[in-house]
Order: sequence, then C-alpha cells, then structure tokens
Amino acid sequence: MAVPAHATLNEAMIDLTDKGAEKVREFLAAQSEPNATAGLRVGVRGGGCSGFQYMLAFDEERDGDTVIESQGIRLLVDTASAPYVRGATVDFVDGLQGAGFKVDNPNVVAACGCGSSFRVAEEEEVSAV
Repeated sequence: MAVPAHATLNEAMIDLTDKGAEKVREFLAAQSEPNATAGLRVGVRGGGCSGFQYMLAFDEERDGDTVIESQGIRLLVDTASAPYVRGATVDFVDGLQGAGFKVDNPNVVAACGCGSSFRVAEEEEVSAV
C-alpha cells in the first residue's frame, strides 16, 4: 500500500480511537514511575493459524522504533512490524467476549475464525504461486 507523499506520519502509519487512548492513559497513569518514553507498542509476530499475530504491550521506546503520536499517546512500532500495521486503527472494546484492545487493519486479507491471527496480501500472492 503506497503512502501519499502529502500524508503525515500519523495518517500513514497507525491511529488510536478515543476509547483506546482513554484505556492507555488509565494504564500509564497507574504506573508508579511514569516514563516520558513509555507508550503502547503495536507490532506483529509470526504465528497462529493464519500467519501473523498482533503484539500489543505497554513498553518504552527502543532504538529503531517509529514513534507515532495519536490522541496524545505514543504508539511504538518496530521496523519489522511497520509494513503490516500501516493504516491500522487500535481500539478498546468491552463486550460479551471480554474486554481488550482490537486492531482494525486494512492490510488483512484473511483471519482465523477465533480472530487471533491474520494474513496479509503479500502472503496471499506467495501462497498462490
């Protein structure tokens, strides 16, 4: 997915909903020693029945991270994960199946039935060959 030259880093990478930002703020405020480089790490790792799984964690900035400000919250994305989460929105949902962060990712072309793993278009093309 090409990023328009006029897009800001926030538009091009990842966004956080109001509810998601509220939950991140609550967690960070509960920390005994707030850290100015802390934020929500959004990443992916190989695994699951569809190929990739999201990794969401409260963490500190590391060398090589892309740092995005959304709703006043620092979102931390490592270099390897960036292409897979570009354009995604992170939300916090509270429903019948529990509460937690949910990623709405335009790069996903298939997901497993339980919703814990996903596949992106690049993998679809490789699988078809």
